[in-house]
Amino acid sequence: MSAQPPGGRRLLGLLLVHSALTQVVTFVLRPTTAYRAIELDVPTAWLGALTASFAVVPLLLAVPSGQATDRFGERRVMLAGAVLLLLSAVLFASGRGGAAGLVAGSVVLGTGHLLSVVGQQAAVANAAGPGRFDTAFGHYTFAASLGQALGPALITVAGGEGALPDTRPVFLVATGITVLLLACTAVLRFPVRERTGGAAETGGMGTLLRLPGLVRALTVSCVVLAAVDITLVYLPALGADRGLAAGTVGLLLTVRAVASMTSRFFLGQLVRLTGRRRLMLGSVALSAVSMAAVAVPMPVAGTAVLVVLLGLGLGVGQPLTMSWLAEMAPAGLRGRAMSLRLTGNRLGQVLIPSAVGLLAAGVGSAGVLWATAGALALAGAAARRLHVDGGP
Repeated sequence: MSAQPPGGRRLLGLLLVHSALTQVVTFVLRPTTAYRAIELDVPTAWLGALTASFAVVPLLLAVPSGQATDRFGERRVMLAGAVLLLLSAVLFASGRGGAAGLVAGSVVLGTGHLLSVVGQQAAVANAAGPGRFDTAFGHYTFAASLGQALGPALITVAGGEGALPDTRPVFLVATGITVLLLACTAVLRFPVRERTGGAAETGGMGTLLRLPGLVRALTVSCVVLAAVDITLVYLPALGADRGLAAGTVGLLLTVRAVASMTSRFFLGQLVRLTGRRRLMLGSVALSAVSMAAVAVPMPVAGTAVLVVLLGLGLGVGQPLTMSWLAEMAPAGLRGRAMSLRLTGNRLGQVLIPSAVGLLAAGVGSAGVLWATAGALALAGAAARRLHVDGGP
């Protein structure tokens, strides 16, 4: 195993903090904007626009943000992202602009989140060094998941426990966190890297698109992420169909998230035990079988066991494809490689849930979960021909 670059351990630690803070801010602000919209009696159509505005502009900017990362460096892109996150929090806290102001703030939030994440992922790849990608990206996604779990909890702490929280103090707390994020970004110091010639300078995105197995890796990544989103929506729907209490369903979702965090934290050890290819195939297969079994009526205890297995499987796909891309892509193209993966993920989050929902419309929530299990199985079949244990 190759040693880390000088100062790599400290830099990776700061990047994990940066990742967690970014996700805390995002997962505080997004649901709180929905609560503010309800306070303003915003029409349903505006709620849809509010949701879409976070993702649409970043989808268009994903690849350019990767190009900017490779050209100007991770720190500058992350700094721009932190500034935009702070601006979005200030816009929300000001309460100006009504529904249009919320949509504008969400666009700024989504763009800031994108720049932060692309910069983080390229920085993790460059700071970890060959042989440590799996552990580094496992810990990176663990930190992100931790931030996503802590964010919503802050809404209750700052906004109260009523059906509708007091949004202004929540926005003010989020603003304070973004100031902390900006300070964290300011102290990041990346080692000076020599400019890379060859493919990184002349091939650009075309070099990445010609990487063997790229489409299969992106397919696994986007299907796994879409499966997580589908679980968040349809597990509660399935619980409602079976008369489960909302608290029970919430506990199941928490169990799934904790299981995913566990598999991510130990990703490096798992790869060393099984190899990347076997782990990817096994995790996708475990996800598919567990997803299908969850839809079968059974006692809550049995469902909880299956949800743990589902979480363990779903937690592996994202960091494993990140580490594969980091190893396959030339050093000067890693920002673009990570932005390409994010583009595929965003498309998958839009297209796959819609397609699955239409396909299984006649058979309810269980049918949606079965269809998702089928999509995971197809992704696993595609991954069988993916060589992820070696370099290019």
